[in-house]
Amino acid sequence: MTILNVLTWPDPFLRQTAKPVTDFGPELKTLIDDLFETLYAQKGAGLAAPQVGILQRLCVVDIRQGEPLALVNPRIVAQDEEIEWTEGCLSLPGVRAKVPRFNNITVEYQTPFGDTQTLLAHELLAVCIAHECDHLDGRLYFDRLGSLEARALLNNYFDLNPAKTNEDL
Repeated sequence: MTILNVLTWPDPFLRQTAKPVTDFGPELKTLIDDLFETLYAQKGAGLAAPQVGILQRLCVVDIRQGEPLALVNPRIVAQDEEIEWTEGCLSLPGVRAKVPRFNNITVEYQTPFGDTQTLLAHELLAVCIAHECDHLDGRLYFDRLGSLEARALLNNYFDLNPAKTNEDL
């Protein structure tokens, strides 16, 4: 297994939309293993393939309350009970914000073998899956904030990461 490089904001790759996975062969299994290895090395809860420079609709989630999940071509088909959840992101290290999400979601996805599954997710698992699905669509969690909150979060991020530039503000 390999620990992959996690892209950080403002890398423009993070704004791209991932393509559906169509090949469920051994390369996909290797990529999933590498995503989990990277997730654990970064001490995260979820990681999407675009965060490591791979434009495939694939993410891994491990909230350490059950079985780790690899979701291929995930799609949220239902959601309810709006909440705010404090989130962070491996692509924006050092900053967190309260983000509007849903406490309950239904997600359809494929397993690494191509089988279709439906999952009812609640609380942290729902938030984590929704966060990773946003990455597959080129969105980051600050996109769900108001403009002032997003600007404050990004200013804080750039203060903590002076090597980054804030030309995207």
